[in-house]
Amino acid sequence: MKCRPNVLQPIVHPTKCCVNHTHSTTIVPHIHPIHTTNVNHQMYQHLHYFPHTQSAVNNVSHQHFQCMGPGPFPR
Repeated sequence: MKCRPNVLQPIVHPTKCCVNHTHSTTIVPHIHPIHTTNVNHQMYQHLHYFPHTQSAVNNVSHQHFQCMGPGPFPR
């Protein structure tokens, strides 16, 4: 007759931790817009001149009368 083997309780060892690292590359575009405004300044200098002239006006008036009677007496 065969005897059954004697089986003991299992011995549980602490868990061995293993780490697998997986790497990936992700491209993130960064856009930095730039705007340049070129301002052209133009100055107009308005120079005002006032040349002055003078003139003279001689005003002459004439009056004509119709007189009744004899003309002027001679001297």
